[in-house]
Amino acid sequence: MRISLMLSSAYGMRGDVRSTLNLAGALAERHDVEVISIRRHRDKPFFPVAPGVTMRSVIDVRPGVRHLLPRGQVRTEVALWRLLRGIRSDVLITTRPSLGVQAARHAPREVLKLAREWSRPSVPAPVRRYYPRLDAVVTATESTEAEWTGLLDGGPAVRTVPDALPSGPWPRSRMDNRIVAAGGRWVPVKAYDRLIRAFATVADKRPDWRLRLYGGGPEERRLRELVRDLDLHNHVYFMGTTPDLAGEFAKASIVANTSRSGDLGMTVLEAMGCGVPVVAFEGARGPAEFVATGYNGVLVPEAAAADLELLAAALLALIDDERRRRSLAAGALETAVRHAADEVAPQWEKLISELR
Repeated sequence: MRISLMLSSAYGMRGDVRSTLNLAGALAERHDVEVISIRRHRDKPFFPVAPGVTMRSVIDVRPGVRHLLPRGQVRTEVALWRLLRGIRSDVLITTRPSLGVQAARHAPREVLKLAREWSRPSVPAPVRRYYPRLDAVVTATESTEAEWTGLLDGGPAVRTVPDALPSGPWPRSRMDNRIVAAGGRWVPVKAYDRLIRAFATVADKRPDWRLRLYGGGPEERRLRELVRDLDLHNHVYFMGTTPDLAGEFAKASIVANTSRSGDLGMTVLEAMGCGVPVVAFEGARGPAEFVATGYNGVLVPEAAAADLELLAAALLALIDDERRRRSLAAGALETAVRHAADEVAPQWEKLISELR
């Protein structure tokens, strides 16, 4: 079976890219799999690609690459239209509503068309109009499935298949390093400033613990200034980007996620795969789907002005209770196993078989 997975960019540092490439690698063990990147802006993808996966792009924006059409949105739309009209795959999986709409409009009727979705679309009108032409919408969580079922109201089938972690074995934390870690894009919605401010309390009470931040983004300058203002330069470290976030999380004993709302939860799953408990806010979409207090981590209530104190208290409680940390680590591993790519890929295969 020939399967195509379509990303807006397969070369970026995003959770949806990581999850899609993991799935592609697992499916490639039994099928002919390609990843289509709408944009290509670098020579190699940020995350590793399995040897059996073919990569191709619609628009190459790397410096020095010549194009027949002028730059801009029109060029992208024309190139995408041409690709979709001529696609010969058995299955096409899109990963963003804008791509799902174009697939519904232009991909051949005989191609099985699935839309992979992580959240409700910001502009629902085109989705309501064109998604009934798709064969199914596949969400990552049951709560998102409920949202899409209500949105489409009698449209295509809506099913849930979890995100895929790389197939094991995964690196394992020894749980003896005095390190709290966090990773992802440094953008406002991730709220790393909340973590840094809360860690000021942790550093004051447990000065032998350190916070490591992995990633990069437009918030870096502001976050570095905050660390300087709080005099945390000996406690908070900016570690930069890495394609092996799991390997870095395995060096930690706690992973924190302070996202304010939308978050795919891939960093949470990667941390759990390393056997590291996660501390996150209970109102955040993504982390709250996977973290269960007392089983694999701690969900902290969001209480406006008090949330920093509650976050600091949750971190300190785990820091001071090694036995609890190790118990939560065992639950984290059990959670992660259900998301391993070799467990998730057969669920996609079963769904595809049923739809065909």
